[in-house]
Amino acid sequence: MDSLLIFLQIVLINVLLSGDNAIVIAMASRQLPAKQRKAAIWWGAFAAVGLRCVLTVAALQLLQIPYLQAVGAVLLILIAIKLLADAGSPNESHQVKKSGTLASAIWTIITADFIMSLDNVLAIAAVAEGDTVLILLGIALSIPMIVWGSQLLGTLLTRFPFLAYIGAALLAYAAGEMLMQDPGVNASIFHYDKTLAELIPLLCVPFVMIVAILRKRAN
Repeated sequence: MDSLLIFLQIVLINVLLSGDNAIVIAMASRQLPAKQRKAAIWWGAFAAVGLRCVLTVAALQLLQIPYLQAVGAVLLILIAIKLLADAGSPNESHQVKKSGTLASAIWTIITADFIMSLDNVLAIAAVAEGDTVLILLGIALSIPMIVWGSQLLGTLLTRFPFLAYIGAALLAYAAGEMLMQDPGVNASIFHYDKTLAELIPLLCVPFVMIVAILRKRAN
């Protein structure tokens, strides 16, 4: 009974944590033709789950390394800027840019998945109490959730391009939270100023928007 309860908790955590992965996959693959978009979604989903499986085992050790999450937060901000800056206008939504290749989309997805998984797997590791089988089974069930969510978001992004701004904002906020939770940054900066710690995720959102818009205009 305890194992079943733990398993259900892991599945629930994966459902909640799959949202960010689905957003990244949908935004990175939206410029691709339909066939390549499906391939990117599946590769992205498997990458997200695979990384989560591998990193869960080492999560407790990895997340205690000072400034590792801070580096991940900066990289996630750069990815959010790139995805928003590369998002085409409504008239360009059916065109594939030179940079919008299947390989580049998959690389963006894998990089973002790796960064976000560092933060996400800690919750799974804590709930699972070291039961590797339950961890792997629970994570495996998140594949269809990520695929379905990515396909739905991809369709919505194609029909409503302005949703790319919401997706980028969510990624920026997640990056801000990662930065805030980094043990090294927290001890040296946020430990003395709790208000600043609460503001960081909110400040990351307009920062990403402004930089992405400026980059888009420059191009």
